[in-house]
Amino acid sequence: MYRVALEGRGDFNEWRDAARAFLSANVTPQEIDWRFQGEEKSLFGFEEGDRLPPSGGSASVNVPSAFIPLAQTIICHSAPERFSLLYRLLWRLGQDRALLQFKSDPDVSEARKMEKSVRRDSHKMTAFVRFKELPLPEGVAARRRFIAWFEPDHFIVERKAAFFQRRFTDMDWVIATPKGSARWDGKTLQTSRLAAEQPDLSDETDELWRTYYANIFNPARLKIKAMTAEMPKKYWKNLPEADLIPGLILNAEARVLEMGAKAATEPQLFHHRIQAAAESRPAPVLPDADTLEGLKHEAKGCTLCPLHCKATQTVFGEGPVSADVMVVGEQPGDFEDLAGRPFVGPAGKVFDQVLGETGIERQSLYVTNAVKHFKYEARGKKRIHQRPDAGEVQRCRWWLTREIDLVQPKLIVAMGATAMFALTDLKEKLSDMRGRPMPMDGGRMLFVTVHPSYLLRIPDEQRKVEEFQRFREDMQAVRRLMEVGPASAAVLSA
Repeated sequence: MYRVALEGRGDFNEWRDAARAFLSANVTPQEIDWRFQGEEKSLFGFEEGDRLPPSGGSASVNVPSAFIPLAQTIICHSAPERFSLLYRLLWRLGQDRALLQFKSDPDVSEARKMEKSVRRDSHKMTAFVRFKELPLPEGVAARRRFIAWFEPDHFIVERKAAFFQRRFTDMDWVIATPKGSARWDGKTLQTSRLAAEQPDLSDETDELWRTYYANIFNPARLKIKAMTAEMPKKYWKNLPEADLIPGLILNAEARVLEMGAKAATEPQLFHHRIQAAAESRPAPVLPDADTLEGLKHEAKGCTLCPLHCKATQTVFGEGPVSADVMVVGEQPGDFEDLAGRPFVGPAGKVFDQVLGETGIERQSLYVTNAVKHFKYEARGKKRIHQRPDAGEVQRCRWWLTREIDLVQPKLIVAMGATAMFALTDLKEKLSDMRGRPMPMDGGRMLFVTVHPSYLLRIPDEQRKVEEFQRFREDMQAVRRLMEVGPASAAVLSA
């Protein structure tokens, strides 16, 4: 049996040199007893009569690239068995280089748990280290000095020291922990592996932290288990606001009831000022064009809602001035926004195809949208369609209403829920309104169906075929309504 004693405070090179010597000598994991210095007097401690076998080859060891960062992380763990686990993995990787890919393997699983624990501890250190300022000697002008106390689970001080040097490079600081310390003086970053004692310090910012925490504490969202899971008590005890927590938890229920009682009170004064400022703004001047061409020209400069800021242009309706049928969609898409015409993209092609199959000529229809600007979200080079909200539909309703007044259609076909809402102000299920003519003001009829883009989004091929057939049947119903006229349609729908 061979025994190796390591300092074991996060130094990867220390373990690597020992492991390389054993591996090159072909020593199996079962033959090594890994220990900490203090238990042994030298790097290699042998029982009486034992000898280190002569090296069987080169000291260089070829391992998968993923093993090095894994070992560098695990070596910072505080568990004594980490050394033997890493050597066992190293030995087995010589037989199977794909070993680390098998997450169910006991050694790999244990290694991943250790890695996760060290990374979590490192995150906690960057999140919860709290510096306290040290006063300078009277009459001395120098850089500000700070000290922090932290209690990590593992040997991560050397691992994270460079992070704090980059983050707080403009001040001198010391981070003291039971597992080592780090120091930055503006020029040199130094680390020590000696355990430090907790300093008894406070500064004027402690009271600021208490005030801040007391004001952001929300009793209505109190989750004690989540608090203790994310921030164990050993971190809380070193933070000045921690002494407020028991009282805040104890009074949480009473504060929630108090907040509920105040829920219907008047808003803050600044809300009234905002409302007054909004009301003092002049109302937008709406055009008074009395022709479709004039209305289209006026719509080019529409700024009634923020959608005009990102869209390429206003996409107005097109078709005969005195069309008997008006088709209303949701909004222009990417193709329509670039072309400046409605229903010319993929959904428009489906629309044209079904019109041809049902014997309706597009040239006889007035085609438009409830919203005249393209609403989208940029994802790389693509512009992904976003549904307009109720406020945007309501602001754009003025243009749609003027189109209806000027065209005077006898039948309006609403394609999709947005178009139905723009025309009726109803938020009913589309399926409840679909496929049956409904009377509107002015002696005209409304017919509701789906938007062609809906058909393109159906993933199941069989269902897509069925929905395409339903849409054809809807458009056949529209053709029959065009033939019988609104009066007969009203009788049929009654």
